[in-house]
Amino acid sequence: MKYILILAFVCISSLANAQKVFSTQYSNQAEIKVFVVKYENQADLKVFKVKYENQVGENNGKWFFSTYENQAKKKLYFVDYENQADLKIFFVAYENQAGWRNNEKKYLMY
Repeated sequence: MKYILILAFVCISSLANAQKVFSTQYSNQAEIKVFVVKYENQADLKVFKVKYENQVGENNGKWFFSTYENQAKKKLYFVDYENQADLKIFFVAYENQAGWRNNEKKYLMY
């Protein structure tokens, strides 16, 4: 029974950190290429940047940008052109605006 509880805790804690991201300097270091769109309706994901690591969500658009690569769950590279991107995002001003607009791309952040 102890082992099941420990395994459950490890699985849950890994999900809770799913939105800790790191912005890489080079595209070949990244798992996902991201483009920031000008308008909300062009985005696959609306992102809210949280101030603290413990505020990240479970793939719901609340991102914490890690200082170090090894602390992040996903490594991102911000591209210059929309056609180079795997994921298009729009930064929102309020936490309750964050979320997916295109559920087909949701797998990218798991």
